[in-house]
Amino acid sequence: MSRYTDANCKLCRREGQKLFLKGERCYSTKCALEKRNYAPGQHGQARKKQSDYGNQLREKQKAKRFYGVQETQFRNLFDKAAKKSGKTGDNLLIMLETRLDNAVFRLGFAASRKEARQLVTHGHFTINGKKANIPSMEVKAGDVIAVKSRSQQSPKFKEIKDMQITVPQWMDVDVNKLEGKILALPTREQIDTPIAEHLIVELYSK
Repeated sequence: MSRYTDANCKLCRREGQKLFLKGERCYSTKCALEKRNYAPGQHGQARKKQSDYGNQLREKQKAKRFYGVQETQFRNLFDKAAKKSGKTGDNLLIMLETRLDNAVFRLGFAASRKEARQLVTHGHFTINGKKANIPSMEVKAGDVIAVKSRSQQSPKFKEIKDMQITVPQWMDVDVNKLEGKILALPTREQIDTPIAEHLIVELYSK
């Protein structure tokens, strides 16, 4: 599967808003969007009138980049969301939120979703006591996500024990044990990612 290898800050500049891809740097004055609040490239500062299709495409790209999902993965998720009962856009966001890498990020065990994917891939977590090293794994209500006992000795996770972590309403976290629980699947109202999902639905409905 293809992987984006260029500078992450270019993605934020292209979308015109912070995607929080680099953890603490995104909250500091070092953020590239603070210094150059325009799209990358020689035509980045040119004013462009966006068409309806352009707005829909940008919203899809933004969603992909927020959650670190590639094109094929995203399309497959959309197709699954469309087959479920309820609103397709809501289903899509809920499926993105319940990916393991996003859950690890939401629990405060990683500074960004990109770091969360790396930590998951390297095998630092378990789900209900079982090995979990696939970032796209879907978490369910009642699942317990925990840092492996061996991994808890690393400086990265020792720091977390001293942090004050706030998690979404659909989660609970025990910082001392370095484990979190999925209390329920999130509702659309509980997802704060700034995405206009109806534009994505319109794009794929063409």
